[in-house]
Amino acid sequence: MADPFGFMKYPRVNNPYRSVAERIKDFKEMQGPLSDEERRKQAARCMNCGVPHCHAGFFYAGGRAVSGCPDDNLIPEWNDLVYRKEDKQAFERLTKTNPLPEFTGRVCPAPCEVACNEALHGQGITIKDNERFIIEQAFKYNWVTNSGLPQRRNGIKIAVVGSGPAGLSAAWQLNKFGFEVTVYERDDHPGGLTMYGIPNMKLPKEIVARRIAVMKEVGIKFVVNTNVGVDVTAQELQSKYERIILTIGARAARDLQVPGRKLKGIMQAVDYLTLATKQVLKDGTGANQRLKGKKVVVIGGGDTGNDCIATAVRQGASGIQQLEITRRPPLKRLASNPWPQWPMVAKTGYGQQEAQEIFGSELTTYEATAVGFKGKQGMLTSMTTSKVQLFKPVTGTEKDQPVDLVLLAMGFTGAQQSVLSAFGITEINDDYTTNEDQILVAGDARRGPSLVIWGIHEGRMVADKIVQSYEVRL
Repeated sequence: MADPFGFMKYPRVNNPYRSVAERIKDFKEMQGPLSDEERRKQAARCMNCGVPHCHAGFFYAGGRAVSGCPDDNLIPEWNDLVYRKEDKQAFERLTKTNPLPEFTGRVCPAPCEVACNEALHGQGITIKDNERFIIEQAFKYNWVTNSGLPQRRNGIKIAVVGSGPAGLSAAWQLNKFGFEVTVYERDDHPGGLTMYGIPNMKLPKEIVARRIAVMKEVGIKFVVNTNVGVDVTAQELQSKYERIILTIGARAARDLQVPGRKLKGIMQAVDYLTLATKQVLKDGTGANQRLKGKKVVVIGGGDTGNDCIATAVRQGASGIQQLEITRRPPLKRLASNPWPQWPMVAKTGYGQQEAQEIFGSELTTYEATAVGFKGKQGMLTSMTTSKVQLFKPVTGTEKDQPVDLVLLAMGFTGAQQSVLSAFGITEINDDYTTNEDQILVAGDARRGPSLVIWGIHEGRMVADKIVQSYEVRL
């Protein structure tokens, strides 16, 4: 490394967040950049550690969890290049593995940072923020478009169904190799999860639109408002394209089958976040009062639940409560959860922080769930909660409380089967192939609900699979 003692010279400094009092007034991005000078100091903190854990996914918990980057990003290399002010080379190194760093640089939980060798005794390197700096430099100096242009076209047509991280990653990679790629999206804007599943204050929609504009510029086509299997048949796509990649995500949301579930006022979290983002796209980023005087309960304690809380805060909710079915995590790392694993400790998310500052009380009730809903004239008015042991309600602990809106943020069970069935998919293999030679599957649709970086990795890998299959013709 250019400065092997940088981690001793410079303390870790994260990209600054706007204050809670300021940011809850709008849906604008919460986080801003450091100065270029300070960013290069942060890059200098990357150690000459010899055996870096950051850029190789380390699996544990029976293969269910990962620490380190699952996309094999060449992190120490581009950290060093940022320190040396070789930003274009840093961009070239970064995008060898990650074609969409403006997304991961904003929303990735950064398992690479907790696996960083410096994190064994310190806080780790600001890898995520450094990544964001690199891609913003690339857009600033117009390096992105040229990096996606193919040297020549090969005449092979590929369809990508779904425009989330996996679909965009696959399309970008295939286009670079000269394939003629068309991306189909059922929503009115491309982007999938990055457009409608993540709020604007975490990932501004102009950032998503900027990427889509560049993809169009390098030759990728987008067809929106098109539900494959309904608006266009599987057979039509199969007759038009040589290969079809299904990157439809894992949007089959886990539901809560209890009495009163069909009442109006109970919504899936992603449906709620989608409506909120559509309003931002229509009316601008100012906070609004759609939920003024409304009591909101979010069921689920993950990132999506946190996003719902933050959105409800900006929509003027009069009260917010969160129910989480699992136990409260420990305050300190347990011996059974050593570095470089992800630290399973209690954390306060940005939305929880905002709600607690406004309402002045603890937001989340652990080992609790809803066991029923009541309403009048079809509208939700109250809910019954219960304590939980081993994920089952405890009889005799039920309590009723008034509520106006319940948001179900309990995760997802997998891909929507209707699209898979339309193409006759009954088997999805580890190498992205299926029982139908023409069809491949990647991203959350293949591996289940996961991180944005996993989607990007899967998109890149399925694209490489297609490139290899056409090696003679290329």
